[in-house]
Parts: sequence; C-alpha cells; structure tokens
Amino acid sequence: MSDDTVERGTSRPFADHPLLGRIGMTPLIRLQRLWPPQGPVEVWVKAEGFNPGGSVKDRAALFIIADAIERGVLPGRRLLDATSGNTGIAYAMIGAALGIGVTLCVPSNASVERHRILRAFGAEVIVTDPLEGTEGARHQAEALARRHPDRYWWADQYSNPANVRAHHQTTGPEIWQQTAGRVTHFVAGVGTSGTLMGTGGYLKARDPAIRVIGVEPAEALHGLEGLKNMAAVEPPALFDPSWLDDRLYVSTDDAYAMVRRLAREEGILAGGSGGANVVAALRVASRLQEGVVVTVLPDDGTRYLSTAIWREA
Repeated sequence: MSDDTVERGTSRPFADHPLLGRIGMTPLIRLQRLWPPQGPVEVWVKAEGFNPGGSVKDRAALFIIADAIERGVLPGRRLLDATSGNTGIAYAMIGAALGIGVTLCVPSNASVERHRILRAFGAEVIVTDPLEGTEGARHQAEALARRHPDRYWWADQYSNPANVRAHHQTTGPEIWQQTAGRVTHFVAGVGTSGTLMGTGGYLKARDPAIRVIGVEPAEALHGLEGLKNMAAVEPPALFDPSWLDDRLYVSTDDAYAMVRRLAREEGILAGGSGGANVVAALRVASRLQEGVVVTVLPDDGTRYLSTAIWREA
C-alpha cells in the first residue's frame, strides 16, 4: 500500500485539460502519531486539499459541469448554485478555466477566506442569511432560477446525480487502488452526501463486506461547515441512509480539537469537517482487532484560519 497518488486515467471529464486534468488522484496518507503506525488496524486519510481548487468538491463540480455541457445547458447561461464555500470555489475555478459565468448563493457566515477566494475567481456572490444556512441559500438559488430561466442554470448539487457519480467513478476507485483492495471501513461526513454515497456505493460494489459509516454533527446548530445534522434539516435528495452500516455523531468542540491535533501531530492542515471525520474514524478503529479504515479530509485548512478553530487555539 502506498501514500502516493494513483496513476492518471483518461475516463475523467477534461482529462487532457492542463488544470482540470489534475482533479482527483489525491494522496492517501497513513496516520503516524494520532494512531499507532504499526499494528493490525490502519487509519488512512484521503487528502482532498491537494485538488487544484483545494477541496473534494472539485470532483463533483467537474462532473456536474461536464454533464451540463454534454446536455447543452452550458454554456449560454450562468451556472447558479447554493454553497457554503467549497463547491462554489470549485465551480468558480472550473468556470474561469472554461469561460462559464458562475453565480453563487452563499451564507454570510461562510469563512472570510472562502468569500474572498470566490470573488478572486470572478464568481458573482449573493450573500444570504446566516441563520438559514445552506438551506436558505438553496431556496434563494432555486427562486432565482425560476425567475430568470434564460439567465441561470441551477446546478443544485444537493440533488444532482452527477455529484454521486463523480465519487463512484473517481474517489471510490482511487481508494480501492491505493489500499490494494484492503479497505475494510470507509468513514465520511454527510453534507450533500455525494462523497459518502458515491464512494461508499463503489466500495460496497467491489466488496459487500466493507462497512460504510456516515458522520454528522452532534448538534443541530454547529460550526462544521459543509456537514449537516440530518435530523435538523431537510435531507438532500442524494442521501439514502438505508444501506449505511452506521452513523456517528461528532461535536464541534471535538472536531476542532482534532483539527489542531492533525496540524501539530501529523503536519496536516485540515478543516472542521475533516477533523470530524478523523474523530469518527478513530472511534471506528478503536473497536477493531484488525482492519483498514479510510476517511476523507475534504479540504485544505488554510481557508479556516480566521475561524473559531484557531481563534480558540
């Protein structure tokens, strides 16, 4: 097993593009200090901050845009969607590379870094009520698309099947290859649920014995951007919990503490959702006698340096 990136294939959208062809094939890194590096139970993290847009959402945005181009709905209109930041950054980056206009509805409490990156890529940002979260941003995007159908194409990452397909065709196969088929547990947070559904679905198709575990914030009101407590929101259309093997709940405080530990003990700068995923992965690992536990670090932690994660450090 290796922590190197996997070999590049040609089945991904825009595989020959000098920038977009770099999406995916991210490293899988074995934890060295947070978990014993030798022994019958291994814990690995998929470092999605190595994507050119800095997050796992590059994958979904790439597939969503490629599908829209193939169906003829882009270009010609502006891509419109709601986002807490990462998918929006991916849309904006890809839109800039392909000459597609991007409009995004973003809660005002998304990190300062995220808002600035979106504007740096030239996206039009519509700031929405922070108390309504991404649900409110999504409702605003839907309303805009209905009022101006000739101007906007609503991508709707929360119900777009290309979101799941991106991970079924890229993230899942990469983890399978990088672990040489030895993965026994896959742990991922629930946001749009594209990563969890697509990757988990692929891995279970390869080996039904693989256990897939969803991670949610323990609190209805929490500080974990990109994650959702499903009991407190309208579940995304993509989310199907019926085949999950378990669902674990992580507090904001525990996730933030793990982000700081990842930086100081592993040299890995991650965001709050990544911290939550690692907390859950270590819980899973602690129950095993042997196994290979893989989780996801959805993004690069540099876009959270102004947040409470580090203000309280």
